[in-house]
Amino acid sequence: MTHEHHHEVNGKSLWWTILLNMVITLAEGIGGFISGSMALISDATHNFSDVLSLIISYVANRLSRRKATTAYTYGFKRSEILAAFINSTTLIVLALFILVEGIRKLFVPETIDAHWVIWLAIASIVINGLSLLFIRKDAQDNMNIKSSLLHLFSDMLTSVAVLLGGLAMKYFQWFWVDALFSILIALYLLFSSLSIVKSSLKIIMQFTPENIDIIKITASINEIPGIKNIHHVHLWQIDEHELMLEAHVDMEQDVIISEFERTLEKIKKVLEEHNIHHVNIQPEFSVTDSKQVIHN
Repeated sequence: MTHEHHHEVNGKSLWWTILLNMVITLAEGIGGFISGSMALISDATHNFSDVLSLIISYVANRLSRRKATTAYTYGFKRSEILAAFINSTTLIVLALFILVEGIRKLFVPETIDAHWVIWLAIASIVINGLSLLFIRKDAQDNMNIKSSLLHLFSDMLTSVAVLLGGLAMKYFQWFWVDALFSILIALYLLFSSLSIVKSSLKIIMQFTPENIDIIKITASINEIPGIKNIHHVHLWQIDEHELMLEAHVDMEQDVIISEFERTLEKIKKVLEEHNIHHVNIQPEFSVTDSKQVIHN
């Protein structure tokens, strides 16, 4: 028995977000070259990464809704997880670049036209704020969209830092402030994006979810009358919500199929308590093999 938990992403909201970020990326890029501001160019680069992130997220969500076929028996359910991994990894690389540039600028401040920096930073804050409102609902139940929301939120913080730096440069000539905020934001990006990389990588590598205790589950199944042993257990996630389990069950007696199916229903009830709904059980009787829970 399989339960569907897939979250429908609002494509219209996502495309509005993409369009808004394309506009501010182009504006900040042009403004950065005119004013000589590396901060604006860096922010434009960050915004461009948001655009790529959102496009990847949209395509991945569409792919994940495709039905399974004989060529793709699981469909494209894991495409969103792969997109989340790519997006968050890209953000880490970007954060490292900002960190290096921020440290360099801290020791070698640059004089720029602060007016361009101030007004374009304000525009970026407004657009990223609107983008967050557009996709905030989808991000609650979708790791893929959540990684895109993190991109947008981090870019809004970057724009706030650019704005504060522009104000400091205009009124106090504190050119080092921009570099300092860039370093702090880069450290935040590294910390926040690493959690998504870790979570998505565990799913890609088919690791057992942290909230699942296989030993406890197998102990409960072994208590079911007629079962001698459950072994060769494999438990993994297809996507953010769907858990899969396969195992061998050694029966105490050589039962007929209809009798085993009644035992199988009891096994499923135990597994459903742990939100495991997709189950593949291989019955055995007097089979000579390893009876370890996890078979190497």
